[in-house]
Amino acid sequence: MDFEVWILKFEVLNMALPDLIEIVPLTATVRAEITVPGSKSITNRALILAALAEGEVTLQGALWSEDTQIMVECLHTLGFEVRVEVDPAEVCNRTITVKGLGGLIPSGGTASQPLELFVGNAGTAARFLAPFLCLGSGVYRLSGVPRMHERPQAALFKALRELGYRVDAEAKNDKLPAWIYGKGPQPGKCTVSIAASSQFASALLLSAGQGGWQVAISGENAEESPYVVMTSKLMEVFPKGGGIFEIEPDASSGSYFWAAGIELVGSLETTRVESPDGGCGCATSISAWSITVSNWPYRSGWQIDANFPKYLGLLAGVGSVFRIPLVIADYEQSHATKCGTALGERIEEGHGNSLEKSGAKHGPTTVSRQTNLGDSIMTLIALAPTSPHKIVFTDLGRLRVQECERVVALKTELTECGAKVIEAGDTLTVYPSALHGAEIETYNDHRMAMCFAILGLKVPGIKIKNPACVKKTFPNFFQKLAAPAPQGLGATIRDGLTGRELALEELFAE
Repeated sequence: MDFEVWILKFEVLNMALPDLIEIVPLTATVRAEITVPGSKSITNRALILAALAEGEVTLQGALWSEDTQIMVECLHTLGFEVRVEVDPAEVCNRTITVKGLGGLIPSGGTASQPLELFVGNAGTAARFLAPFLCLGSGVYRLSGVPRMHERPQAALFKALRELGYRVDAEAKNDKLPAWIYGKGPQPGKCTVSIAASSQFASALLLSAGQGGWQVAISGENAEESPYVVMTSKLMEVFPKGGGIFEIEPDASSGSYFWAAGIELVGSLETTRVESPDGGCGCATSISAWSITVSNWPYRSGWQIDANFPKYLGLLAGVGSVFRIPLVIADYEQSHATKCGTALGERIEEGHGNSLEKSGAKHGPTTVSRQTNLGDSIMTLIALAPTSPHKIVFTDLGRLRVQECERVVALKTELTECGAKVIEAGDTLTVYPSALHGAEIETYNDHRMAMCFAILGLKVPGIKIKNPACVKKTFPNFFQKLAAPAPQGLGATIRDGLTGRELALEELFAE
């Protein structure tokens, strides 16, 4: 059977997003339960593991966005058979079936004509493919967009050379473009630093079994690095001999909708009711307002950003009156339930999560990009000026070397909106501020666009430049904002130049 890839587009005819859009603040109460696409981090890890498997692996709920399409296209270029089918439950998910070849990579180039693999600005594709290609028997050239050529690769390339593989980089500081000379499995030992990116360790671990590699990790405690832990846990349960693997929703993408609920109302009371099974640990938050995210991955422990709802109280800042909607348990039927728990209330009994000990009720609070949250810390930073107290965000160094220089970008755009933000080293301190509208530069960074769009649900006059950059991980994000409740928030989004209200079919990022 010929190798093929089925690339299925959104079935509704979509029109291009304008270059500038305006988010109109929501004023009415909203009750919604939002579905978000699958995790990018898990999907791209799973695609590599599926290609390495002994047999056919079907990935259900896989994210279908620019980054994951890039990975699928690279696998197809390498000769793998990949089938992509529509997921009826979520427009931006797919069911992806990969015929694993047990470590064999079918195609490769030569030194004079290497096989070209374009990774765009997908860090996971660039990093995960590099060790994977070492298992091949040809020469491969990895390249991307200019920003990807600025992002760190040196520690990963150094580790591959320790394993005996040849990696040539065009830049003196070991960045892309790079030529990788595959030699097949070659048992050996290496040490990799994850000071610049934990993706370096994950990349090596994903292919280590087939390569016969022993990987030591330096620069951070591997057990405390959330994305390395994600990789290890995924590898433990992945069907290496073929089978079905379910991708959970992306917690970073879900953070925007949890935060939207806080931004819309501030504080209100809730009423607890017992769940259908009668257990005290399964309750539902009932109120005039409720925005939740379906199938929240609170219990899996794979995604650090699944902890995001615990930090909602930092934005509310209303003490024990406010109750945070949290996923706290799963029914046996995988139905995610919600629980409204006051700050500081019954935390020892396992009925919720408290921010009291971190100081949310008493003054400034610190949140770390290294130990508390992953990319969703950007959501908190963007909305922090609406909090009644200052919030300190620490350990932000990795944000500087991602899709854009995110520390500077966040500070710059928040300042444009009237916020007081102090940068010191890799720390941002954000103060309560009176905000106003502004045109937000997104720096072609999907998370900048989404963070400030949520701020626009509360602050009038927020306009987003280049909104189509959300296609990297969440192509239908703006459709989720504008769709009627309960599947969306019912927000109005306008053309930023003409003021014309945009229809749903105009809000899909392609």
